[in-house]
Amino acid sequence: MWNGKEHAVKELSYKELPGISAKQLSEHHDVLYAGYVKKINEIRAKIESVDLASANATYSDMRELKVEETFAANGVKLHEEYFDSLGGDGKVKGTIAEMIAQDFGSYEKWEQQFKATGVAARGWVVLAYDWDEKKLRNIIYDTHNQGGIIGCCPLVVMDVYEHAYFIDYATARKKYIDAFVANVNWDHANELIEKRRIKENRK
Repeated sequence: MWNGKEHAVKELSYKELPGISAKQLSEHHDVLYAGYVKKINEIRAKIESVDLASANATYSDMRELKVEETFAANGVKLHEEYFDSLGGDGKVKGTIAEMIAQDFGSYEKWEQQFKATGVAARGWVVLAYDWDEKKLRNIIYDTHNQGGIIGCCPLVVMDVYEHAYFIDYATARKKYIDAFVANVNWDHANELIEKRRIKENRK
């Protein structure tokens, strides 16, 4: 979470989940995600003193810092949304259930597409709301800063990099995806819809 000029590690509200072990979560949260928090703070501190006059599109400190800022910042934000997307019972309910039924035809159709997108993605899958089209979409981010659609906000985020599941599932990504979907915190998605006034945008 952002705290003044620096970002601080956001603590997990759970230690383990059905199908996702404490060791897997600890390595993912305490090591990998925490590393992105450290790096975004380091990058932004260096941007404050970078030589602006030497900026160049082929190579320059300014270019490298600004490019890697997008990678590290999205690394932080996507991970925080990922951990917030977990910790539930996987039972869709409330406004998000209505939106999914409207935009995908049924929850079952959404789940099938979401899982297939998880197999097809190299890094992330995001159930996002497109503000312009007023519609939910499953979107791939192949890396933190490659993919996505401008003008969309995440509601459910799934990490499909191997580090998210290898301790528990080795190369069996489909089993991990099943475990993720079974642990989705749909209350969090509904809170985001309320907070961002998405329901009003769809009218």
